[in-house]
Amino acid sequence: MSGQRGSVSVLLAAGILIVMVLVLGVTDLGRVLIARSKARTAADAAALAAADELALPSGADPAELAADYAARNGADLTACTCAGGTFEADVMVQVTTADLLLFPGGRVVVARARAVVDLPTG
Repeated sequence: MSGQRGSVSVLLAAGILIVMVLVLGVTDLGRVLIARSKARTAADAAALAAADELALPSGADPAELAADYAARNGADLTACTCAGGTFEADVMVQVTTADLLLFPGGRVVVARARAVVDLPTG
């Protein structure tokens, strides 16, 4: 019986370690999912702003408007295909996550969105 003394402590320590790793993994996953949601929201807003400017011009640059809306939503605009004379905007944004707990360094999440304005004819 004395050969098993302390085995519960070792098992408890191993269990706590496993739970801690799982908690860190879930936290990292949450951070990445939040960044993905933020990137999608920013891409949608940027594409809509650029397409609105293309459809109803106010004199502003559609790419600058897209960059502004992406920045307001916590993202950086990396590409904007929004040529004048069209009613279509295609944007790409990126969001960088903070340092992750299990995997050092941040991750970059990229999202694309396309907005087309269909004006009535006649």
